[in-house]
Amino acid sequence: MDNSITQSNSQTIEELKAYGVPAHIGIIMDGNGRWAKQRGLPRTAGHKEGLTSAKKIVAAAAALGVKYITLYTFSTENWKRAQEEVGYLMGLIRSHLRAEFEFYKKNGIRIEHIGDLNGIPKDVRDEIIKAKSDTANFTGTTCVLAINYGSRDEIVRCMKKIVASGKSTEEITEDFVSKSLDVENLPAVDLMIRTGGEKRLSNFLLWQCAYAEFVFTNTLWPDYNESEFFSDIAQFQKRNRRFGGVTE
Repeated sequence: MDNSITQSNSQTIEELKAYGVPAHIGIIMDGNGRWAKQRGLPRTAGHKEGLTSAKKIVAAAAALGVKYITLYTFSTENWKRAQEEVGYLMGLIRSHLRAEFEFYKKNGIRIEHIGDLNGIPKDVRDEIIKAKSDTANFTGTTCVLAINYGSRDEIVRCMKKIVASGKSTEEITEDFVSKSLDVENLPAVDLMIRTGGEKRLSNFLLWQCAYAEFVFTNTLWPDYNESEFFSDIAQFQKRNRRFGGVTE
């Protein structure tokens, strides 16, 4: 697959950089199943095509200089789906992580993970750990894969860490809670994008999205491309972010 940036996209990238890009973008990649159904294909075909879109968007984020991009890959609720679909998704994650080192290297992408590793099949868990280790020294965009992730689950596990630490109530601050979540240095989300037409967070990065800007698009994830991604960032750049204050 060609992940090169076209000349027109390069011009757009320079324009977006001039106004400042979000440091952390979260994406709820919704619509794979509906995309496949519209074409009379099995849901697995939608997930495979969705992976192609994910690579394009991560490469575009890297070209823009986005520091963090978090992809809602597999939620704690997704285990309720048909066994065949779950098995396919786990296999897709495993094979992708194993095969894409050169893609990460070329784009300087560091892999991180949020979610409960203990609930993931061992072969997939091992690939996640290996990808994190192999890319640990890359200094470009950090791509955070939310696999077996639910925000409420993350917060509960965080609270258990805090209780086990023996900290007094006076020592428990917002900063301390943030550092006790799955990725210690993961900054707050600036821009949250959801494809597929739904307008909800679906248990994704609830703590980190306290002051995020939201963009919802009807585009199904396999059809989402760099041009729409850049358009969504341009939308973000026009927002007046007050963080609870007042702008004169």
